[in-house]
Amino acid sequence: MFFARLTQRYLLPAIALTSCLVATIPAITLAQGTPGITIFSGVDSKNRLDYRLDYGTRNMWDRYVLRISGKKLQQAVYQFTISYPDYYKGKFDSNEVKVISKGEEVAIEKVDWNKEDHLLQITLKEPLEPNKKAEIVLDNVKNPDIGTYYFNCRVLSSTGVANAYYVGTWEISIN
Repeated sequence: MFFARLTQRYLLPAIALTSCLVATIPAITLAQGTPGITIFSGVDSKNRLDYRLDYGTRNMWDRYVLRISGKKLQQAVYQFTISYPDYYKGKFDSNEVKVISKGEEVAIEKVDWNKEDHLLQITLKEPLEPNKKAEIVLDNVKNPDIGTYYFNCRVLSSTGVANAYYVGTWEISIN
Protein backbone atom coordinates (compact mmCIF):
# COMPACT_ATOMS: atom_id res chain seq x y z
CA MET A 1 0.00 0.00 0.00
CA PHE A 2 2.77 2.42 0.96
CA PHE A 3 4.79 1.50 -2.16
CA ALA A 4 1.76 1.99 -4.45
CA ARG A 5 1.08 5.45 -3.00
CA LEU A 6 4.78 6.39 -3.28
CA THR A 7 4.88 5.22 -6.90
CA GLN A 8 1.74 7.14 -7.76
CA ARG A 9 2.91 10.30 -6.05
CA TYR A 10 6.57 10.57 -7.10
CA LEU A 11 7.70 7.96 -9.58
CA LEU A 12 5.05 8.38 -12.28
CA PRO A 13 5.38 12.20 -12.48
CA ALA A 14 9.17 11.83 -12.59
CA ILE A 15 8.92 9.37 -15.49
CA ALA A 16 6.49 11.68 -17.32
CA LEU A 17 8.76 14.69 -16.87
CA THR A 18 11.84 12.75 -17.98
CA SER A 19 10.11 11.49 -21.12
CA CYS A 20 9.05 15.04 -22.03
CA LEU A 21 12.62 16.29 -21.62
CA VAL A 22 14.05 13.46 -23.70
CA ALA A 23 11.48 14.10 -26.45
CA THR A 24 12.45 17.79 -26.74
CA ILE A 25 16.21 17.19 -27.13
CA PRO A 26 16.01 16.33 -30.88
CA ALA A 27 13.95 19.49 -31.53
CA ILE A 28 16.50 21.63 -29.72
CA THR A 29 19.43 20.15 -31.63
CA LEU A 30 17.82 20.92 -35.00
CA ALA A 31 18.49 24.63 -34.56
CA GLN A 32 22.07 25.46 -35.46
CA GLY A 33 23.17 28.11 -33.04
CA THR A 34 26.84 28.24 -33.98
CA PRO A 35 29.24 26.58 -36.40
CA GLY A 36 30.40 24.13 -33.73
CA ILE A 37 33.71 22.30 -33.80
CA THR A 38 35.36 21.68 -37.15
CA ILE A 39 38.04 19.01 -37.17
CA PHE A 40 38.72 18.60 -40.90
CA SER A 41 38.13 21.49 -43.26
CA GLY A 42 39.54 23.13 -46.33
CA VAL A 43 39.73 26.45 -44.48
CA ASP A 44 42.63 27.28 -42.18
CA SER A 45 41.42 27.97 -38.63
CA LYS A 46 42.80 31.53 -38.67
CA ASN A 47 40.58 32.30 -41.70
CA ARG A 48 37.39 30.76 -40.28
CA LEU A 49 34.69 33.31 -39.42
CA ASP A 50 31.91 32.85 -36.88
CA TYR A 51 28.23 32.80 -37.80
CA ARG A 52 24.79 31.89 -36.51
CA LEU A 53 21.73 30.58 -38.31
CA ASP A 54 18.28 30.76 -36.77
CA TYR A 55 17.25 27.35 -38.12
CA GLY A 56 19.84 25.88 -40.49
CA THR A 57 17.27 23.52 -42.00
CA ARG A 58 17.11 22.78 -45.72
CA ASN A 59 14.52 24.50 -47.91
CA MET A 60 13.33 26.76 -45.06
CA TRP A 61 13.40 30.53 -44.66
CA ASP A 62 16.20 31.55 -42.34
CA ARG A 63 18.28 34.38 -40.92
CA TYR A 64 22.08 34.32 -41.23
CA VAL A 65 24.17 36.37 -38.81
CA LEU A 66 27.68 36.48 -40.28
CA ARG A 67 30.25 37.82 -37.84
CA ILE A 68 33.63 39.42 -38.53
CA SER A 69 36.06 40.02 -35.68
CA GLY A 70 37.52 43.49 -35.23
CA LYS A 71 40.99 41.94 -35.60
CA LYS A 72 40.15 41.13 -39.23
CA LEU A 73 39.04 44.69 -40.04
CA GLN A 74 42.32 46.58 -39.73
CA GLN A 75 41.20 49.45 -41.98
CA ALA A 76 38.00 51.44 -42.34
CA VAL A 77 35.59 49.41 -44.49
CA TYR A 78 32.97 50.73 -46.85
CA GLN A 79 32.10 47.61 -48.84
CA PHE A 80 31.65 43.90 -48.07
CA THR A 81 31.69 41.35 -50.87
CA ILE A 82 30.45 37.87 -50.05
CA SER A 83 31.10 35.16 -52.63
CA TYR A 84 29.38 31.80 -52.38
CA PRO A 85 29.73 28.55 -54.37
CA ASP A 86 27.83 27.92 -57.59
CA TYR A 87 26.18 24.85 -56.05
CA TYR A 88 24.50 27.03 -53.39
CA LYS A 89 20.88 27.21 -54.60
CA GLY A 90 19.51 29.39 -51.80
CA LYS A 91 17.90 32.80 -52.28
CA PHE A 92 18.73 36.13 -50.66
CA ASP A 93 16.41 39.07 -50.07
CA SER A 94 18.57 42.11 -50.85
CA ASN A 95 16.00 44.35 -49.12
CA GLU A 96 16.54 42.51 -45.82
CA VAL A 97 20.29 42.97 -45.33
CA LYS A 98 21.70 44.78 -42.29
CA VAL A 99 25.18 45.57 -41.05
CA ILE A 100 25.60 45.98 -37.30
CA SER A 101 28.66 47.44 -35.58
CA LYS A 102 29.01 48.43 -31.92
CA GLY A 103 25.43 47.22 -31.37
CA GLU A 104 23.95 49.69 -33.85
CA GLU A 105 22.72 49.30 -37.39
CA VAL A 106 24.98 50.89 -40.00
CA ALA A 107 23.42 52.80 -42.90
CA ILE A 108 23.64 50.90 -46.18
CA GLU A 109 23.89 52.69 -49.51
CA LYS A 110 23.06 49.67 -51.67
CA VAL A 111 22.99 45.89 -51.78
CA ASP A 112 23.70 44.12 -55.07
CA TRP A 113 22.99 40.41 -55.48
CA ASN A 114 24.78 39.17 -58.59
CA LYS A 115 23.30 35.70 -59.13
CA GLU A 116 25.44 34.90 -62.18
CA ASP A 117 28.76 35.57 -60.42
CA HIS A 118 27.52 34.28 -57.03
CA LEU A 119 28.24 37.54 -55.20
CA LEU A 120 26.45 39.61 -52.61
CA GLN A 121 27.90 43.12 -52.40
CA ILE A 122 27.02 45.48 -49.54
CA THR A 123 28.09 49.13 -49.86
CA LEU A 124 27.87 51.35 -46.79
CA LYS A 125 27.02 55.05 -46.72
CA GLU A 126 29.79 55.75 -44.19
CA PRO A 127 32.84 53.53 -43.66
CA LEU A 128 33.08 51.36 -40.57
CA GLU A 129 35.75 52.31 -38.07
CA PRO A 130 38.85 50.11 -38.14
CA ASN A 131 39.23 47.33 -35.55
CA LYS A 132 35.49 47.21 -34.77
CA LYS A 133 33.65 43.92 -35.11
CA ALA A 134 30.82 43.74 -37.61
CA GLU A 135 27.79 41.52 -38.13
CA ILE A 136 26.15 41.09 -41.50
CA VAL A 137 22.54 40.01 -41.01
CA LEU A 138 20.87 38.37 -44.00
CA ASP A 139 17.17 38.00 -43.31
CA ASN A 140 14.61 36.11 -45.41
CA VAL A 141 17.18 33.70 -46.82
CA LYS A 142 15.77 30.59 -48.50
CA ASN A 143 18.09 27.75 -47.49
CA PRO A 144 19.35 25.32 -50.15
CA ASP A 145 19.53 21.54 -49.80
CA ILE A 146 21.65 19.84 -47.16
CA GLY A 147 25.36 20.57 -47.42
CA THR A 148 28.31 22.68 -46.38
CA TYR A 149 28.75 25.98 -48.19
CA TYR A 150 31.83 28.20 -48.06
CA PHE A 151 31.00 31.92 -48.04
CA ASN A 152 34.14 34.03 -48.58
CA CYS A 153 34.28 37.63 -47.41
CA ARG A 154 36.36 40.37 -48.96
CA VAL A 155 36.23 44.00 -47.88
CA LEU A 156 37.06 47.20 -49.67
CA SER A 157 38.66 49.83 -47.49
CA SER A 158 38.19 53.54 -47.79
CA THR A 159 41.94 54.22 -47.91
CA GLY A 160 41.97 54.64 -51.66
CA VAL A 161 43.34 51.17 -52.36
CA ALA A 162 41.16 49.73 -55.11
CA ASN A 163 41.75 46.07 -54.21
CA ALA A 164 39.47 44.26 -51.82
CA TYR A 165 41.23 42.15 -49.23
CA TYR A 166 40.19 38.74 -47.95
CA VAL A 167 39.07 38.61 -44.30
CA GLY A 168 37.88 35.03 -43.98
CA THR A 169 35.38 32.29 -44.75
CA TRP A 170 32.12 31.22 -43.15
CA GLU A 171 31.61 27.44 -43.36
CA ILE A 172 27.82 27.30 -43.37
CA SER A 173 26.23 23.91 -42.78
CA ILE A 174 22.62 23.26 -43.72
CA ASN A 175 20.97 20.19 -42.20
